[in-house]
Amino acid sequence: MKSSRLVTDANEACASVAYRLSETIAIYPITPSSPMAELSDEWAAKGKKNVWGVTPEVAQMQSEAGVAGAVHGALMGGTLTTTFTASQGLLLMIPNMYKIAGELTPFVMHVTARALATHALSIFGDHSDVMACRQTAFAMLCSNTVQEAHDLAAIAHAATLESRVPFMHFFDGFRTSHEINTYEAISDEVLKGMVNEEALASFRQRALSPDAPMVRGTAQNPDVFFQAREAVNPYYTKLPETISNVMQRFAKLTGRKYGLVEYEGHPQAESVLVAMGSACETCSTTVNYLNSKGGRYGVVKVRLFRPFSAKALVEAIPASAKRIAVLDRTKEPGALGEPLYQDVITALATEGKALKVVGGRYGLGSKEFTPAMVLGLLDSLSKGTLKHGFTVGINDDVTMTSVAYDDKFELPGDTDNKKMFEALFFGLGADGTVGANKNTLKIVGDATGLHGQGYFVYDSKKAGSITVSHLRFSPRPIHASHLIEQAQLLACHHWDFLERFDLLDLAAPGGKLLLNAPWPAEQCWPQLPERVQQWI
Repeated sequence: MKSSRLVTDANEACASVAYRLSETIAIYPITPSSPMAELSDEWAAKGKKNVWGVTPEVAQMQSEAGVAGAVHGALMGGTLTTTFTASQGLLLMIPNMYKIAGELTPFVMHVTARALATHALSIFGDHSDVMACRQTAFAMLCSNTVQEAHDLAAIAHAATLESRVPFMHFFDGFRTSHEINTYEAISDEVLKGMVNEEALASFRQRALSPDAPMVRGTAQNPDVFFQAREAVNPYYTKLPETISNVMQRFAKLTGRKYGLVEYEGHPQAESVLVAMGSACETCSTTVNYLNSKGGRYGVVKVRLFRPFSAKALVEAIPASAKRIAVLDRTKEPGALGEPLYQDVITALATEGKALKVVGGRYGLGSKEFTPAMVLGLLDSLSKGTLKHGFTVGINDDVTMTSVAYDDKFELPGDTDNKKMFEALFFGLGADGTVGANKNTLKIVGDATGLHGQGYFVYDSKKAGSITVSHLRFSPRPIHASHLIEQAQLLACHHWDFLERFDLLDLAAPGGKLLLNAPWPAEQCWPQLPERVQQWI
């Protein structure tokens, strides 16, 4: 079936699906999920219809706890409902999440995974919030890219109806949620084709109604509670198969195939990384490059985190694998290992696979994760020197957990895409640079058919602080979830940045420098700082 190419960020790509497959949307905006709530509110105000020709009812509550209560109530009434949240907001929903899952109620919430406030508040991304909810009995499905955020949202909404298990669909806050990229949009026709109408009718029939009274939400004593709690087992045992079937149906409708766990790399890889989220893209591009130079590496991408499928994991790991490093984007002080590592270890033991496995941490609070770090991890893993509990991307001179890596290592352009054009724009928050670049991505994409990607770096002070726009254009899909390190075009929108920052270190050989100058062109050279003149 036909689909159209769009250029937006993952928040909009995800919200587009969630809105069209919902009848009620309860919201309380929180960074970095706010655009999903705001767009839903805007679409409803304009009368945009869902796939059944009805405008969803959008209600903004006074807190995330209120959202959770509203969602629970709407679901009990047999209404297709969704919401969007992150971080502390997600934690406020946990009590209701236990109830929604315990009552086997179809529901999907979309989470832009964000750091929880510990020693300090961070609005940026890691997996500490979603990992704090893994005990709620929600299925947890992770997207790595803008396209996946769009597609797996549809898969989650379809699978929850068929399985009766509620879903948390999540993707990396800022790194994916605010990354603009080109993706193939799903039409209303395809979305409606994804929905099992019998499962939907069954959900409606279970709605609380005085015309069909039933007992729900009882208090139970020790004589029956344990037995009743175990009664959910068949639903979770069957869930991986249900999701796989929905993914196959999606592939038939769109041509895009997904697996619960996917492997990419050398078929006889000996050293393998396991990861979730946007880091999978960085791992993949680096592994493919290293393999093209004679390496034997691989990466396992985990999409379904709950319920964790030991069978799918073991099937994805090549038989040649000898060493595995598991990358977690969260920290659990006092634990023997972080959550993904613990599940990988358990899965391998359950399936009788004896492999050397170490776990460690990366990317907390949106700390950059680069190809150089992937190379450092693979080098240490291959040599057998990678220690359990490692960190990468920081210099831990206190407990010595850091993995050494060559920060001068860069992939030569896009390893799969020799015609990629990369540009960096330096501006100030609220000066229009970011907005102009977002428009540029859409205009170029619409006018030329090129794939575009944009990622925008700014700190939590926002207005008045420096912003760096990372733009990529290519005739082929762009898989690069890391910052540009050498740009063919370097644009400086404020002259004083030349004094304050070493911007020209980021220019590729033969690159172009575009200056926004307060002087006529012929007077600019004498005004340049001496070190900039020497560099040029």
